[in-house]
Amino acid sequence: MKAYTKTKYGGPEILRLEEVEMPTLKENQLTVKIGANSANPADWHILRGKPFFARLTFGLFKPKNKILGADFAGIVTEIGKDVTQFKVGDKVFGESLSGGAFAEYACVEESICAKMPEGTTFPEMACVPIAGLTALQALITHGQLKKGETVLINGASGGVGHFAVQIALAYGAQVTAVCSGKNEEFVRSLGARKVIAYDRENIHQHTGKYDLVVDTNGNLSFNDYKRMGRRGVMVGFTTMGLMISVLLKKVFSKFPLTQFTAEANTKDLEILAALIRDKKIAARIEKIFPYQELPQAIGYIEAMRTKGKVAMSWENEGESLNR
Repeated sequence: MKAYTKTKYGGPEILRLEEVEMPTLKENQLTVKIGANSANPADWHILRGKPFFARLTFGLFKPKNKILGADFAGIVTEIGKDVTQFKVGDKVFGESLSGGAFAEYACVEESICAKMPEGTTFPEMACVPIAGLTALQALITHGQLKKGETVLINGASGGVGHFAVQIALAYGAQVTAVCSGKNEEFVRSLGARKVIAYDRENIHQHTGKYDLVVDTNGNLSFNDYKRMGRRGVMVGFTTMGLMISVLLKKVFSKFPLTQFTAEANTKDLEILAALIRDKKIAARIEKIFPYQELPQAIGYIEAMRTKGKVAMSWENEGESLNR
């Protein structure tokens, strides 16, 4: 099978499209013929081995896993003997931060997959897992967002942010979104009634007060959270220094601030699938790259100017797995 491989840390240019052996199916896994992937900041962080402490997980001097890739959608072609929720022929989506998804086939645990809603496409559902799970868990699991509450979402036009706006609205919250002026119309199209353009108003001086502040961009200081929110959730960070500063100040404060990494699980993926089925949320895809241009897709999102999501399709010209 074809797969994108890496033997060292570096930029997208180090990825090589090669013929490799099929992965070995374990008892609790599915073999999935990949229809599409999506690109995430996690991909280029893992690819580059940055921040450095991440190498404790992914390999200190060189990558442990030769094949990159987390988000996927495709068709089940084989199941392990302990698999109970899926059968051959099911269309599934999910994510594996351990990698292996940027390939024609991947073996993935049953527990990090869910069935695709009827009528959805592989690129659409491949864009959901990491970004959608992060948004859902930031708002509901960690943010404890309730109907009628107010939420400020910083970084509202990106992959996680654009899902966060839609999910917050689906749960009955009042959303104020922060993005650049050029993305204001896009964010309003997601349903946000109030938008703060950070290039016209300094968010670090904003005096609004919200029940919950969710920062997907990662540039808010601890004082920003306390000034604007009754509680906060830190999703990303722009620099290690800022992250350490925020978390250190949290230790000496009673302000409820959570920092987390999203965890894939079937239950939350099914919640996202139901929201998509009911047309409460949708993946907004800015661009779909063919799999032959997968390194370019990673470089594209590394520029951090994407509206919504970027997908990579493994469907061959003239052939569709969706048929």
